Amino acid sequence: MFAAIWTAISLALLTAGAASAGGCGTVDFEGTSFSVCEATPGDDIRLYLRDEAGDILGTFDRLGAEAAREGREIVFAMNGGMYHADRRPVGLYVEDGVEEAGLVTRAGPGNFGLLPNGVLCIQGDAVLVMESRAFEAAAPECAFASQSGPMLVIDGALHPRFLPDSTSQFIRNGVGVRGDGAFFAVISDTPVTFHHFARFFRDVLETPNALFMDGKVSRLFAPDFGRRDIGFPFGPMLAVTRAAD
Repeated sequence: MFAAIWTAISLALLTAGAASAGGCGTVDFEGTSFSVCEATPGDDIRLYLRDEAGDILGTFDRLGAEAAREGREIVFAMNGGMYHADRRPVGLYVEDGVEEAGLVTRAGPGNFGLLPNGVLCIQGDAVLVMESRAFEAAAPECAFASQSGPMLVIDGALHPRFLPDSTSQFIRNGVGVRGDGAFFAVISDTPVTFHHFARFFRDVLETPNALFMDGKVSRLFAPDFGRRDIGFPFGPMLAVTRAAD
């Protein structure tokens, strides 16, 4: 069963009427609204990139059709990692145990190369968010994995490059795992800085490790929550599904 996020977050933080049967709700933090969706490792959490013909899905409509082909329906979905112009994953990407792109641990341009970056690893019975070099050393087995960056929270500390007085604000989305295994997928409803976004994961959701998935292109699809963002096609997608009625 889908976890009840609202038992984990103070009800005083919730916008009235925000909670939904789909595991998503709205939380206000320091004057900024965040849409927060929760799942547990027992839920069907996975990554999608291509359809059965090998073509990149790219849109929530095509993702929904792919899930329906499997007898599933979308609970919530969002973009699930950074990608090249042809929408191939930038860093490590694993789907159904098959690695499509390898781990990248060197510094580089853009947010992805702002080390430390990290990996979302879905194992079936657990979901991990790990810094990339720690992931390389531990070499956990992942049924699904997506590398992105930068890390937002690393072992309870904010990314060292985040500045409290930064003026760079965008719609941003990310993921984190709480100590009890609860998995959170979050998107800001208005532009935020990295520092503000990371503190939301650390101080409100209490996730010791959290990972930035992207900005500018960040979008959420959550039917029970009444959310269906639109935009250009993207690469990997993160989704939680359930058996279709």
